[in-house]
Amino acid sequence: MNENTNNVVALSEIEKDFDPIIGYKSIKSEMLKICDIMRNSEFYSKLGVSVPNGLLLLGEPGLGKTLMSSCFIKASGRKAFICRKDKPDGDFVKHIKNTFDEAVKNAPSIVLLDDMDKFANGDEYHKNSEEFVTVQSCIDDVKNRDVFVLATINEKDAIPKSLLRAGRFDNRITVSAPRGEDAEQIVEHYIKRKKFVSDVDVKTVTRLLNGASCAELETVINQAGIYAGFSRKEKIEMEDIVKACLRIIYKAPEKEQAHSSEILKRVAYHEAGHAVVAEILEPGSVNFVSVRSHVGETGGFTNCYQPEEYWFKKEYMENRVTAILGGKAATEICFGETDVGANNDLNRAYDIVERFVDHYCSNGFDRWIYDHTPSNELRERKGMHMSVEMENFYKKAKKIIVDNREFLDKLAAALMNKDILTSMEIETIKATCNKVA
Repeated sequence: MNENTNNVVALSEIEKDFDPIIGYKSIKSEMLKICDIMRNSEFYSKLGVSVPNGLLLLGEPGLGKTLMSSCFIKASGRKAFICRKDKPDGDFVKHIKNTFDEAVKNAPSIVLLDDMDKFANGDEYHKNSEEFVTVQSCIDDVKNRDVFVLATINEKDAIPKSLLRAGRFDNRITVSAPRGEDAEQIVEHYIKRKKFVSDVDVKTVTRLLNGASCAELETVINQAGIYAGFSRKEKIEMEDIVKACLRIIYKAPEKEQAHSSEILKRVAYHEAGHAVVAEILEPGSVNFVSVRSHVGETGGFTNCYQPEEYWFKKEYMENRVTAILGGKAATEICFGETDVGANNDLNRAYDIVERFVDHYCSNGFDRWIYDHTPSNELRERKGMHMSVEMENFYKKAKKIIVDNREFLDKLAAALMNKDILTSMEIETIKATCNKVA
């Protein structure tokens, strides 16, 4: 072994301190690099490398930033001094200074500024508040004194830009809601911890919780336990978790007063129309379909999985517009009258089509010309383009509904008997149809 590496702390030894963090592989890798520099400073100094100036973890509440900070501190091997807003303003400014003073006395050390955006009223009129000015001054004072500053924030806009610049925080990590493999690992972790959970499909739960935080997942599991307990079950079942997801994540609790049979039928066909078109265009894309009312809506709703490629391929957006219009198409084909409950669908579809015309120039460069030389002619031309596009998407949705009428009827019938259908149940129904194309 090279003499420079004789006393180097092994990466595996440092890495194990990040084990409590489930998923988030890339974030753990970034934090591991910084901790490796701290634990092996002599080795890095021979390469002319010094410990970076600070790390900022930015993300919505409930995503595990505080846990990540705790793991980072443990992996660094340093003593930490934690500063949270838990004192009146005047006392808190003194507390900030004292925290940094103690860190200097105990260097090498870490100062954790937890929820730093809550240190002061950080709106656009108060970004130079005494608390933020004090933090900025203290960070500058401890430079080259072996004090590493770690901070977590929820809202970047509440922090002065001068405080966030390189030299004060050289490393910024954005912590987003877990998706894909990360989300599946987290869901599996929480479910395995609950010995009373039975026959739960991890992939289905992950899709239902797409974009939800770890904190929301814990709340869902607890709510599922309430459902199970109220039904006097000995174990939480998949049905309980689905109900909890709808209540907590989608704000669609079950209600004692159901729709009348006529309204239920119309809602069921409308939602089945969305689901059929989505499943034909992108098989397996529907997370669930429901006739249950939710926030701001009296009808049901259909939830589709949005792949990471959505914002990179216009085809996915076109499929989304067609599926959105599938509800209107199904209602008007099956009942022979205008769907008066499609207003929100039309607004959503128009918004996407307008993006095609304005931002992607899918029908020419009129928008860019209009920005410089606005005219009624160009405005009318844009309206014509959007109208033609919408008509084409609607015709496509109607054709899919007509070609897959058996699938539509079976899905609607199932929704009239059961107000929620998951992706697995939809797939089972689809498999019984003679023609799905």
